[in-house]
Amino acid sequence: MKKFGLLLAGGLAAIILIKTIGPMVGLLVSLAILYFIFKQFLKTESTGMKIGLIIIGLLVLSATIHHIPALIGVGAAYVLYLVYKNWIKNKKTAEKNENDPFVSFEKQWNDLKKE
Repeated sequence: MKKFGLLLAGGLAAIILIKTIGPMVGLLVSLAILYFIFKQFLKTESTGMKIGLIIIGLLVLSATIHHIPALIGVGAAYVLYLVYKNWIKNKKTAEKNENDPFVSFEKQWNDLKKE
């Protein structure tokens, strides 16, 4: 039952992640542009250039705010990571239990009876 829940959560997170790839790319590009505008603003000495960069920065900031739903995609990527991590952990636990002589007593008893 736990595997089914992990599969369901992972599938839902994967669908959300795929659906929000576009806004995530847009957010990344607009944040990169905003970063370079800010760096240029700090370097510039001219008042006119600073005003122009502020105007451009506000336009890019509005585009960045428009792509805020991409944060849902980032959350879905994190959920997908957690599902993968728990899936692997359950697999390792199952392998460990198979090698434990106290857990697989019946199997070993049948092997001894065959000899």
